[in-house]
Amino acid sequence: MKTQNEDSYKKRIGRQYLLLILTLIFVLITLIAGAVFFRLYRSALVAKAESRVYDRYYVMITDNYKSDFWKSVYKGALDTAREENAFVDLLGEHFSKDYSVEELMEIAIASKPDGIMVYANETLEMSALINRAVNAGIPVVTLYGDCTKSDRLSFVGVGSYSIGKMYGSQIIDIIKEKRREELLESETIEDRSQVKITVLVNSDTKDAGQNIIISSLQDTIYQGNVTDAEFAVSVAAIDNTNSFSVEESIRDIFLGENVPDVIVCLDEQSTDCTYQAVVDFNKVGEISILGYYGSETIINAIDRGGIYATISIDAAQLGEYSVTALSDFLEFGTTSEYYLADITLINQDNVDEYRKEDGDE
Repeated sequence: MKTQNEDSYKKRIGRQYLLLILTLIFVLITLIAGAVFFRLYRSALVAKAESRVYDRYYVMITDNYKSDFWKSVYKGALDTAREENAFVDLLGEHFSKDYSVEELMEIAIASKPDGIMVYANETLEMSALINRAVNAGIPVVTLYGDCTKSDRLSFVGVGSYSIGKMYGSQIIDIIKEKRREELLESETIEDRSQVKITVLVNSDTKDAGQNIIISSLQDTIYQGNVTDAEFAVSVAAIDNTNSFSVEESIRDIFLGENVPDVIVCLDEQSTDCTYQAVVDFNKVGEISILGYYGSETIINAIDRGGIYATISIDAAQLGEYSVTALSDFLEFGTTSEYYLADITLINQDNVDEYRKEDGDE
C-alpha cells in the first residue's frame, strides 16, 4: 500500500514538473514572438515616420554607379536635392542587371521624372534620346560628359583645358627630372632618350573633352621650352566595356614593345588598373602615372610613390550643380548653360595637406 502511494506521488510530481516545463516553454515562445512582433511594428512605424512626399523627382544616369567617383557625385546631388524637398534616383543601382546609359535613358523617359542628369556623349543616339526627353517636357542636364548637338539644358562638368595644362606641367617636371638624370651620361641632346607619353582614352566614347585635354597637354609642354626630340605623345584606346576589359587593355600596353615612360589616365578606373599593372610588372619608379580623381587608393599610391600625381575633381560639387541647374530652370524658367566643378592637382608636394583638409571635411 505504501509503495502504491509513493508511485502515485511520484507520478503526480512528474506531471507537475512537466506542466511547469511546458508553461515555461510557452511563456518563452510568447515573449520571443512578442519581441519579434514589436520589432517589426516599430520598424514599420519608423519607416512610415521617415517617409515623405517630395516636390520633385530627378533621375541620375551614369556609366558606372559603383565607382567612388559617381557615388560622390550622387551624394552631392542627393544632399542638395533634399534641401529643396526633392529626390534624386540613381537609376540602375537597384536593377538586377546592368544596362547601358542609352537603355537607362529609355527607362528614365518612360518614368517621366521632373528632370534627368545623364553622363552623355556626342553620339547621334544620345542626342536623339536627349531631344526626345526634352520634347516630352523633361529638362536634361548633361553631367561630366556633354552632348553639344542636343537640346540639353545645361552642361555640368570640369574644365578640360585646365586639366590638360595641369597634366602638361607635371610632364614638364618629369622631363626635367630625366634631363638631370641623363646629364652626366649624355654628351649631346641627340644622345638623350625621348620621353614616351601615352594618354588612355575610352574606345566607345566620343568625348570632345578628351581631345581638349590632349591638345592642352601638348601646348603646355611646348610652352615649357621642351623640344620635339624630348617627348612623344600617343593615344591608346581602352576597351571600357567592363572592369576586366579595362585591365586587359592596360596589360597589353605593358606587354608591348614600346612601354611608355608616362601614362596619363582620364578616369578613376583606368588609374586604378594602371597602378595595379605597374605594381604587377615591377615598374614602380620606372613609369610615371598621372591619374584622375582623388580616391583613397589613389592618394595612398601617391604617398608611396606609385602614382606621380592626380587631378582631384570635386565630385560632390558636380552633383550639387546638376540639381541647381534643374531646380533653377523649373523654378525661374532659366539657368546657366555651363557649370564647372573645382579641380585640384595632388602630388607628393601637397598630398599630406590634401589628406588633412579631406579629413577635416
